[in-house]
Amino acid sequence: MTKKINLFANLKSDFASGLVVFLVALPLCLGIAMASGAPLFSGIIAGVVGGIVVGYLSQSHISVSGPAAGLTAIILTAITDLGAFDVFLMSVFIAGLIQLALGFLKAGSISNYFPTNVIEGMLAGIGIIIILKQLPHAFGYDADFEGDQAFIQNDGSNSFSFLFDVLNHIHLGAVVVSLVSLVILISWEKVPFLKRMKLIPGALVAVVTGIILNEFFTSTGSSLAIANEHLVSLPVPKSFDEFKSIIILPNFAAVTNPQVWVVAITIAIVASIETLLCIEASDRMDVQKRYTDTNVELRAQGIGNVISSLLGGLPMTSVVVRSSANNNAGAKSKMSAIIHGVLLLISVLAIPTLLNKIPLATLATVLILVGYKLAKPATFKHFWEKGKYQFIPFIATLVFVVATDLLKGVALGIVISIIFVLRGNLKRAYSFKKEEYEDGDVIHIDLAQEVSFLNKAAIKSTLSEIPENSKVIINAADTEYIAHDVLDLIREFKETRAIDENIKVKLKGFKKAYELENSPDINNHVSIEHYYDVAKRTLVQ
Repeated sequence: MTKKINLFANLKSDFASGLVVFLVALPLCLGIAMASGAPLFSGIIAGVVGGIVVGYLSQSHISVSGPAAGLTAIILTAITDLGAFDVFLMSVFIAGLIQLALGFLKAGSISNYFPTNVIEGMLAGIGIIIILKQLPHAFGYDADFEGDQAFIQNDGSNSFSFLFDVLNHIHLGAVVVSLVSLVILISWEKVPFLKRMKLIPGALVAVVTGIILNEFFTSTGSSLAIANEHLVSLPVPKSFDEFKSIIILPNFAAVTNPQVWVVAITIAIVASIETLLCIEASDRMDVQKRYTDTNVELRAQGIGNVISSLLGGLPMTSVVVRSSANNNAGAKSKMSAIIHGVLLLISVLAIPTLLNKIPLATLATVLILVGYKLAKPATFKHFWEKGKYQFIPFIATLVFVVATDLLKGVALGIVISIIFVLRGNLKRAYSFKKEEYEDGDVIHIDLAQEVSFLNKAAIKSTLSEIPENSKVIINAADTEYIAHDVLDLIREFKETRAIDENIKVKLKGFKKAYELENSPDINNHVSIEHYYDVAKRTLVQ
């Protein structure tokens, strides 16, 4: 039976965190819509639906859904190829239905196989991307759209070379606003009495201060005044008819277009994988260590995409940037995500003019701190101390997430992790060292709980190294499963080679049936019992 959650139990902290996520999400929704070649309000609609609908249906207490940068290239290409935005919305509608079906088919269970070091590498990579992409905005250089995560820029430069371009476009007013915002945000985390002011988040104080500073610069005619192109740019409907035109329905007549289905399947697969990765990451970030039913999450995302398409919104996923900001702001339950969606809805209807006074430099500072917490040095140190088998997949995932994209980076990390697992199984420590062997010694080969075909090479090598006229005990007392390949190998050794070379073999603990059960064990399973230690013991008969 599902435990009922009181959404209003932590309203104080959830409202504050919802407010922070709203401030972070607003420019991201607009930036992603712009980069996707879609109407600006389509990003806001996706953010509202992701917050209210998906936030309510999801079982995740930290994750926040909305339009994702990882889908921008797919959306831009799809709108161009399909020729109309309403035809594209039909693809989003179908993608939502596919996700709904995947949820009922329990496809979300694949998230259980994402290694922790790969997830952490993905988070650290996203943290570095956030810092690289937001630093230019903090200095007043807004050539790149909000929400962009691509390493290679549209002009051919990359995220690192782009930072050098910033030196030629520094806006002192934006720098002042960024520094003041940074001081406020750090103070809100470090000063005890400010930390206790949960209802007033530091991000809100930073945003209000940024607006006031820029209004002062503007009113005094100062050269520090930040121009409109460096502020939030939310469309302001001037009439009811303009507002009605925002709602665009899918073109259901396009359902017979094969290209619509290709786009739908692509969106469904990419959005689902990104969502599952983010859910795993959100569960890792959750201080209460609650676990999310990923099949329920896929169904929630599917319903969200269906509703978003019916209102003229972009497709959505669970998004790491918003989720991380939500967690860092102290969210306790999914009420925070719902509040962020409600605030998005109210603000675009009631106070768009006020929102358009927010400097992008202030929001960039908020995101830079979010990025730092995702990629803090302590995380690198933690995986370094765990050894190369943990650190290499972590760092490889990080590098490729930054240099390519999230999916490619995670895929590489998983492949490397699998290679290490296979390598570990192949080198299962079934090794025999002849230099340690003396005449009269008893060679013990203790099989692990699971002996698969991956262990065959190591066991075969061990058996081939056993000298003539020796005594061997092969112990299977602890095994739950032995592959037929290995059983055949042992049987052939006992019945053929052992007889030919006068090797006395004792089989111990071999069962008639084996159940498949994973149980990692990397200890050396081959040992030598020296004759002089057991001279009085009866040896193998």
